This record gives sequence, C-alpha cells and structure tokens, in this order.
Amino acid sequence: MGKERLDRVLSHLGVGSRSEVRRMARAGRVKVDGQVVLDTSSKLDPERAHIEVDGTPLAYRPYFHLVLNKPAGYITSTRDKEGVPVTALLPASWQRPDWMPVGRLDKDTEGLLLLTTHGELAHRLTHPRWKVPKRYYVELEAPATPEDVEVFASGELSLDGEPLKPAELRLGPDPRRVELTLLEGRFHQVKRMFAQRGNRVLYLRRVAFGPLELPDGLPVGVARALSEAELEALYAAVGLVCGSR
Repeated sequence: MGKERLDRVLSHLGVGSRSEVRRMARAGRVKVDGQVVLDTSSKLDPERAHIEVDGTPLAYRPYFHLVLNKPAGYITSTRDKEGVPVTALLPASWQRPDWMPVGRLDKDTEGLLLLTTHGELAHRLTHPRWKVPKRYYVELEAPATPEDVEVFASGELSLDGEPLKPAELRLGPDPRRVELTLLEGRFHQVKRMFAQRGNRVLYLRRVAFGPLELPDGLPVGVARALSEAELEALYAAVGLVCGSR
C-alpha cells in the first residue's frame, strides 16, 4: 500500500483520535523504526514501518473483524436511535466508528453477528448473488411437519409479493426445535415464513453465517476476533482474497 499519515494510521488502529494522537506524539510516546516522532503529519508505509506507542509495538491491519454472540434486547445497528446498539457490548479497546454489522438480527433474536470494517466483504456476504447461507436454530409453538419441509424447499412461499428462495428446514427428534437455512435475509423472514404455515416462533438464534459457525463457548454478549482460518473461509465464500488483514 502507499504511504499514510502517522496520525491517521494510529487513529485507525484505535490508539485515539487524531488530536489525542498528536498530543501523545508531542509527549514523546510514539516511535517509528526506533525513533521518537513528534510530528504525526509525517508519512510512512504502515505495513513496513515498526510503530510503537508507550513501548508497545502495534501490528497494522487494514480491516478488523469480530464475531459477536448477540443477546436479545440489542439492535443490529451502530446507532442508538431505536434502542441499544450491539456495539455497546464491545469493550472500550474495540470501540470504533466504522463497524458494520453484517446481516440484521431482530432485537429479540440471539446468536452469531459478524462485525467488520471491510465494506466490500460486508456487501458481498449479504448480496443475493453470492448465495451465502444463514442457519438458524428455531423453537416453535407447534411441531413443524414434513409438509413444512417440502413447502420451504419448494420456493412456494413469498413475502411482500416476492417469491422466496428455497430454504432447508431440518426436523430434529423434537419437531418444535428445528434448524432452518436461508439464502437471503428478508425483514422478519423466519418468523413470517412459519406464520404462513400457521406456526409461531418462540425463540430464534443464528448459529452460522456462511462458513462461520457460532463459536462453542462464546458467552452471550461477548465478541472475539476471527481466527486466520475463519477469515480465509469467509473471504473465499464471496470470491475475495484474504491477504493483509
């Protein structure tokens, strides 16, 4: 990549705002390649330079990605106009203005939510062209039936006058507890699909988004960074190369 201003790089890495970064540099707290840098308007190649703040090396990443086990009661947004946004769950060190939630989850829906700063990745993961599957665990008021399985798979259902893509419904030993895999994400789609079959969703949790599974042992309300293997698989699912991350 080309050269970037040091204050922009440090702000991108979450060190602080540009004004905060400038004050830190003037105090002698910032080093580049072993040398104290007082002027943060100086430019560098962030992928080659060795940057330290208060003696701690910083690894440059152009994009950031988190998987969050979303609890009920939070909205899939970065703003609080309609409720408490999911980003309020993140610790201070992960707070940044450019997070993008990938695929909406209703306020009362739990489970896997991907947060990324990579706009093209977010766009492809939710665009119908790439047919990225989303899998949900669903608890129902009444037992689902083999006929439901056939209807969901047939593509006969529609919402708002538009046909739905075929969906895979899996019945378990208890047909009130099922898994549903969708290739799209319409507004309240899971609830509305079962409502058309005369049933009601009591509980809903997303357990997978493409190749990304809800991590075992990740507590509700907690996020973690994606592993290298998860990133590789996620990028590959939408035809992107996961190079420098």
